[in-house]
Amino acid sequence: MYKRQPWDITRTQEAVARELGLEEWARDAATRERWIAALAAHPGLIQRPIITADDGTAVVGRTEEAVRDALSRGTSM
Repeated sequence: MYKRQPWDITRTQEAVARELGLEEWARDAATRERWIAALAAHPGLIQRPIITADDGTAVVGRTEEAVRDALSRGTSM
């Protein structure tokens, strides 16, 4: 299963994201904690909904297809 990274679930077009300069941040293991700290400080930057499945996987339900796929695997929100 594909593992999402913090930058994969970040709303980079929000005003606060632009203020933080997130588009310019590296997207690698060395900056992962920095991304997590930014999301913790600014939870509005997190794309929603994030749907978790009974098997421990999670998907960002941005599209109807993603939601249907998650629901077919048994999920909770």
